Amino acid sequence: MQLIQEIPDLSAYLAADEAIDHHHPLVRETAAELARGVANSYEYAQAAFEFVRDTIAHSQDSGDLRVTWRASDVLEQRTGICYAKAHALTALLRAEDIPTALCYQQLDVVHGLVAVRFNGAWHRQDPRGNKPGVDARFSLDGERLAFTPDPATGETDCPVLYAAPHPVVLDTLKAAGDRPHLWRTLPTAL
Repeated sequence: MQLIQEIPDLSAYLAADEAIDHHHPLVRETAAELARGVANSYEYAQAAFEFVRDTIAHSQDSGDLRVTWRASDVLEQRTGICYAKAHALTALLRAEDIPTALCYQQLDVVHGLVAVRFNGAWHRQDPRGNKPGVDARFSLDGERLAFTPDPATGETDCPVLYAAPHPVVLDTLKAAGDRPHLWRTLPTAL
């Protein structure tokens, strides 16, 4: 699949916004901690991915009822669904000047991922969090995502790389009072 930048200017994939608040002190502090002891931006990206995947609980898996959407809130509360975890990873990567996009899969509901730019190409990553049957890994040598869409059931990979969270996703997160409400209103299409 050919990934398509929504915005041609690569600097858009380094920008901050209300959800990707990489100038927030907690995001900066977390990024600085992760950067200690790594030799290069690739090692940093892998460390940030593993941090979000492994230390931020996926709220559905953990039973947490809170809904987070802003990267700094995800880091502070240590919980979020796929979209929120993607926002947190995007903020951590952009805080270290690694171009990062938000992207999505069309499964039974829309699933959130990120794509990082290394060596002149985009590489999709899935910080959702592992569990039995899910084994996502950071990789530039082929995708190791949590889920593979099944075209026979209408599932697809969305090729667009967004500089900011898709409005449908962000509006859904912001409108949800708790995770059960969120689960009833998850977008099924973008």
